[in-house]
Amino acid sequence: MDVIEILKDDYQRFPVDQTYNIYAENVYFKDPLNEFRGINRYKAMIGFMNSWFQNVKMDLHDIRREEDTIHTEWTLNWTTPLPWQPRIAIPGRSELKLNEQALIISHIDYWHCSRLDVVKQHFFPKEQTARDKIKN
Repeated sequence: MDVIEILKDDYQRFPVDQTYNIYAENVYFKDPLNEFRGINRYKAMIGFMNSWFQNVKMDLHDIRREEDTIHTEWTLNWTTPLPWQPRIAIPGRSELKLNEQALIISHIDYWHCSRLDVVKQHFFPKEQTARDKIKN
């Protein structure tokens, strides 16, 4: 199966049953909170998200390949296990670099919001619009 199709499937299941064999053993990962190398650290990060947060969902908006780079646009959502259960949303994009064997050797995430914006979502949830209230 093509790496693009595998990634599409992984995004739909995220963070459960990810296909780790598409990553190089020494994959480089970076996002606004983490920077490390190694597939085991990558698996541990995904495992943490799966065990700590509730209702984790990754909405894939776009995915495309340009030579040795895959670009994705997405929104990551979860419910934080606090008494008021805030729903968090992080819109972002990823750049995945492939080696000659089509393994991902670099995965860099860019958020379209600041880390402070993410913290604020925990304490100041967005107000429902009148339209949202009608739907509910």
